[in-house]
Amino acid sequence: MDYCLTTNGLKKSYGNFTALNGLTMKVPKGSIYGFVGRNGTGKTTLIRLICGLQQPTAGEYTLYGRKYTAKDIVKSRRRMGAVVETPSIYLDLTAEENLRDQYRVLGLPSFQNIPELLQLVGLGDAGKKKAKNFSLGMRQRLAIAVALAGDPDFLVLDEPINGLDPQGIIEMRELLLKLNKERQITILISSHILDELSRLATHYGFVDHGQMVKEISAAELQAACRKCTQLKVSDTGVLARVLDQRGMEYSIRTQNEAEMYGILNVTDLVMELAKNNCEVFSMSERDESLESYFIGLTGGGEVE
Repeated sequence: MDYCLTTNGLKKSYGNFTALNGLTMKVPKGSIYGFVGRNGTGKTTLIRLICGLQQPTAGEYTLYGRKYTAKDIVKSRRRMGAVVETPSIYLDLTAEENLRDQYRVLGLPSFQNIPELLQLVGLGDAGKKKAKNFSLGMRQRLAIAVALAGDPDFLVLDEPINGLDPQGIIEMRELLLKLNKERQITILISSHILDELSRLATHYGFVDHGQMVKEISAAELQAACRKCTQLKVSDTGVLARVLDQRGMEYSIRTQNEAEMYGILNVTDLVMELAKNNCEVFSMSERDESLESYFIGLTGGGEVE
């Protein structure tokens, strides 16, 4: 398999704080790679390193087969586009002016592709509008347009849907899928919104305390996720006692809701709960969520 990015024992320290602690990962070409971890686990640090904004303390990484120390690493970085932390756009300029400025930075000889690029990111009718009048979703899409100005085939995005409203999230999802499928752009997404990430990613890297905990494809993840039975009952305390007696694995979500893993004899459970004055309001089966899988890997604590 070919990879856009590989890291080997990558480490980055700031004084006594270690942001990355021997991170090893591989991002396959053509993938949408979901980089998952809590805040402070090194996700943005990795992005800064591979963009050349900072240097690693130890370890190494390669972009398109070139080590970051290679004299011609700039050739690989020219194949990248990135949006790090917040959209890097000029609010007092229009969308077209922002792109013209980026074209000049890149030394591109012509502006003729700008209308097509704005159309691609869903801003075809907003080119003359100043960015300060854009919604957050429009600013994010303009930032992606700026990142795409050099026609990259590797796009790196740091929390691209953070703060977006539901409509903005849908538009961002459709754009990223379009870039991946129609333009064959590999996308690395750092995100903590796991439900939305599960609608996009073809591969995942789960990181904790600056180390890679697990790399897995979406197909492998689907096979690994356990079946889960969601129950809504009148008293989860009673439910917990009954499940404990049967040696069942479960998690209590709210005062009235719980999730249980494993094979369940529904009739037996309902009758036992009834004997203990616990009523079952609803029961449904689903696959284990991406969030539950992450928590299981890292030993507790939700993604922030």
